[in-house]
Amino acid sequence: MNKPLFDTILNRFSSTLPPGAGVLREDLESGLRAALHSALDKLELVTREEFEVQAQVLQRSRARLEQLEKTVAALESRLNP
Repeated sequence: MNKPLFDTILNRFSSTLPPGAGVLREDLESGLRAALHSALDKLELVTREEFEVQAQVLQRSRARLEQLEKTVAALESRLNP
């Protein structure tokens, strides 16, 4: 998860506390940060860059598969006129 979004989520939670609860706010932010990190780590998320690389690999694999299917079809038609 990107840092600005992560900080925005934490700021929204901590902003619900009264202004005089500074220490409580810091403890809450610390606890929420740890809990959010833990929850997100369990999700095994990938970065956008990793996703894009895998999408390109899939696209090349699909193109190669289509090419091979055409080749097989051409060979089959030669064997079975």
